[in-house]
Amino acid sequence: MERDSPWGALGVSDAHVHFFSRKLFDALAAMKGGADAQAIGARLGWQLPESTEALASAWVKELDHHRVARAALIASVPGDEESVVAAAAAHPGRFFTYSMVDPVKCWLPEKFGKIQVICLFPAMHRYSVHSGEGKRAFEWAAAHHRAVFVHCGVLSVGVRKKLGIESRFDMRFSNPIDLHGIALEFPTVPIIIPHFGAGYFREALMLADQCANVYLDTSSSNGWMRYQESHLDLRQVFKRALDVAGPKRLLFGTDSSFFPRGWQAQIFDQQATALYELGVSHADARLIFEENLLRIIGA
Repeated sequence: MERDSPWGALGVSDAHVHFFSRKLFDALAAMKGGADAQAIGARLGWQLPESTEALASAWVKELDHHRVARAALIASVPGDEESVVAAAAAHPGRFFTYSMVDPVKCWLPEKFGKIQVICLFPAMHRYSVHSGEGKRAFEWAAAHHRAVFVHCGVLSVGVRKKLGIESRFDMRFSNPIDLHGIALEFPTVPIIIPHFGAGYFREALMLADQCANVYLDTSSSNGWMRYQESHLDLRQVFKRALDVAGPKRLLFGTDSSFFPRGWQAQIFDQQATALYELGVSHADARLIFEENLLRIIGA
């Protein structure tokens, strides 16, 4: 399956899609003091999934519509590994299994068997990635030949703002530089930094320059660009990332999440246009939009 692009037909696999299962809605309801999950969905204008299987089928239909071959599904609440595992089992070859993990309060490695990438949010869960709790995630990944996704920089969870749920995140734990020692200690573990470091762009580039196992995920609108001292646009961001990390360490992603919005095609269009205008070849576009993800997942 291929999608139209400035280069012509292009295979696309999205490295960053949130799988908002019923468990996420239940968690949001609990944060709102026991509200009903159905009411949470109605307030947000989001479709509450009838089941994990129904949500997985909805994503397959959405990806088919946009000619996207595969997507990495992120279980977006700790302990929800089974949702993405079930989705991947129901639709072989369409999904990769990612899961948010809290190594401090919810470390359950016995549930990670079919998880291909564990996702760390140090600012959200308030720990250092080079602490004992953080390090064990990399030890697990090294032992099981898996990758680790680490959210750095600004972390703004829009759904919490809409619901009036306080977010006591701690940005002291969000600098990509904190990963330097860990990346060197575990050179066989691919480390994925989403959103180009989400405001720590310079630091993410420094880390990628020093550590060949660090990958940059291109996902979302990249609104963090407004924090930069000098004006950056998406084309400049890609140019600098290509100069430092090269085309083999960029992973295309959209940060798509809820229905009825579905897959964010405009993000693909914006990123493909920026890369094409920079003169990126068709071969390198294939790396960024699909082949790099398949390689580090082992697909």
